[in-house]
Amino acid sequence: MISVADLLTDKQLPGNYFAAETYVRGDLEMGLIENRQGDRLIALPETLIQAIYSGLEKETGQASRLVLFNCGRWWGKNFYARFCEQLTDYYHLSPADMAMVEFLQALQQCWITHGWGKIDLEQTHQQRGFLVIKVWNSAFARLASQNKQLSCHLEAGILSAFFSQLTGRELHCIQTSCESMGADCNRFVLGLPKRLEAVETLVGVSDHDSIMQQLCQ
Repeated sequence: MISVADLLTDKQLPGNYFAAETYVRGDLEMGLIENRQGDRLIALPETLIQAIYSGLEKETGQASRLVLFNCGRWWGKNFYARFCEQLTDYYHLSPADMAMVEFLQALQQCWITHGWGKIDLEQTHQQRGFLVIKVWNSAFARLASQNKQLSCHLEAGILSAFFSQLTGRELHCIQTSCESMGADCNRFVLGLPKRLEAVETLVGVSDHDSIMQQLCQ
């Protein structure tokens, strides 16, 4: 229970730190976007994302997937560091000490506020050593060429690095369904690299449920 003394001493009751109406701040005259800490934010135009896809495809061909994944890994490490710093400063708790529901709510709101879509964690296969992550309305999938290929390699890299840092174990991430291919959402499977080796040959051939069935046998 919150005491009257706490209300008098604390300047505010913690809400969701990443709520868009308080997290994103702009200066129209200067043309700047900042977060509530004063750190610069950058808006990525749709044409830029499309140009990154087409440019990498033209210059590197099939290797563009690996390039995007590795860029995502670098981005994910930095994203995790900032995410933890902001949560710790605001809630006076490290993410490791937060209740799972509070941590998940913060991550979900952060994902939405940054314009990456809606994210959710499916823990059905957790006892088998796999975590399934679902993302809806991804700009990376929406702006990719509709060429019947998985498109969210950047996000896979971000998730791989983020959850590797969070768990303290090296985790790999593989996308198993994509909105650019007509799926209802983008699905990613996280697990130990060795255990995900079999998925590489199944992606694009089997659907997500079939892949998970074979992984969990």
